[in-house]
Amino acid sequence: MAVVVFRPPSIAPIPKATRVMAATALNSVSGLRRHRKLPILLFDVMDTLVRDPFYEDIPAFFQMSMKELLEEKHPTSWVEFEKGLIDEKELARKFFKDGRSFDLEGLKECMVRGYSYLDGIEALLKNLKLKSYELHAFTNYPIWYIMIEDKLKLSKYLSWTFCSCKLGKRKPALDFYMEVLDLLGVEPANCIFVDDRLVNIEAAKDAGMIGLHFRNAETLKEDLISLGIEVTTSEVA
Repeated sequence: MAVVVFRPPSIAPIPKATRVMAATALNSVSGLRRHRKLPILLFDVMDTLVRDPFYEDIPAFFQMSMKELLEEKHPTSWVEFEKGLIDEKELARKFFKDGRSFDLEGLKECMVRGYSYLDGIEALLKNLKLKSYELHAFTNYPIWYIMIEDKLKLSKYLSWTFCSCKLGKRKPALDFYMEVLDLLGVEPANCIFVDDRLVNIEAAKDAGMIGLHFRNAETLKEDLISLGIEVTTSEVA
């Protein structure tokens, strides 16, 4: 049997004009604003929609325990990468405190292998899309979100509008939420934000959004229905 190996694309650094990029991404929906269906749904991605390989796959790749990895990696390099402040070459240069080299392409391939939809999530997203809700990613992630898109085609269901690498901000910073609201042009109460991290949910509530703590697809479906969101139960497994 032939084995097909997905090789992540070579990714160029994120441009500096991040607000322009986000605004451009919103142009595709701006024409619908007068007739848009509310509320707007905002989703964290990692461990809310997609499995995050960081906690198991990445320590295994480096042949370390998670404790060892956290002790030896640079304390700010990943955050800088998520905010678009450094590119992947700079990440590789400073990923570890001691500056040791490693197989960057191998790391990316490891991450791609680990990406998958969480159980029941793709069916729920498809359901919401069919009901004409406006869905956006609102996530802390670097330019490598392109690797998730290439594998899982998440854009079939939502727009990658609000990635930290595009806006140069990370949750739970309140100004990130406020900029999202400004770009969307809606009242905070017309936004439902879903995240697996309670600190991010609390920040969303501070911004006036409705926050839902993600545990699994089934409880998320129930929470959305309780808020009046149209979900056809039979379509969500």
